[in-house]
Amino acid sequence: MDRVKRFLPLVVLACVIALIFGMGWNRYLSLETLRVHGGELRAYAAEHYVLALLALMAIFAIATASVVPGVFFVTITAGYLFGPWVGGVATSIAATIGALIVYAVARSALGQDLRKKAERDEGMLRKVCAAIDKDTFWYVLASRLAVVVPFHMINIAAGIMSVRLGPYTVATVIGLLPAHIIYCWIGARLNHLLAENPNPDIQALFGQFWAPMAGVFVLAVVLPLILKTFQKRFPGAATL
Repeated sequence: MDRVKRFLPLVVLACVIALIFGMGWNRYLSLETLRVHGGELRAYAAEHYVLALLALMAIFAIATASVVPGVFFVTITAGYLFGPWVGGVATSIAATIGALIVYAVARSALGQDLRKKAERDEGMLRKVCAAIDKDTFWYVLASRLAVVVPFHMINIAAGIMSVRLGPYTVATVIGLLPAHIIYCWIGARLNHLLAENPNPDIQALFGQFWAPMAGVFVLAVVLPLILKTFQKRFPGAATL
């Protein structure tokens, strides 16, 4: 019975992933959906604001937890429908919920086995586990800001290490906010561009967003270095 309880979250998550791909719902996570159905989505969001926002957050959390490709486009859609601030905060919270689901699955079903594997491993997983175990808040915050760090690697490592949920959750929300606000700003801008040209060249559109994408580069490289310097000077500043 204990073994069943241990693996039940993993089985449920696997079933959700199979359902998403089996029904082909992952194909809707693209900018083509905005191009074709953008007007209808905006009309629905305007009429049912709270319901639409909660539905988008639920989709985002499920997509994040199930590692479905295309979550980036859900962030763009959030900005397209709700603007950079509401969309950025909502998707950051939803992504954190998805991260906590992966954390729970890793901790319940895979924690013991993966912990042993991590201890034997000489690669990234072992390094991530060691760092996150040493200083949860600062490591998670820097890793979330550095968007190049694999998102689910952090979640799995946190579950393996059974880190405290308080600092892990707070650092995840704060660390995701800047990049999500930038992506949602792009989505909000797309709203105006698609209104002017309903059949645009999507790649050409993204070529106009060099400035916000440069901002994402700053998040990935500069801010983690600043945080690391701050942490060394004030080691107790963010102890939760």
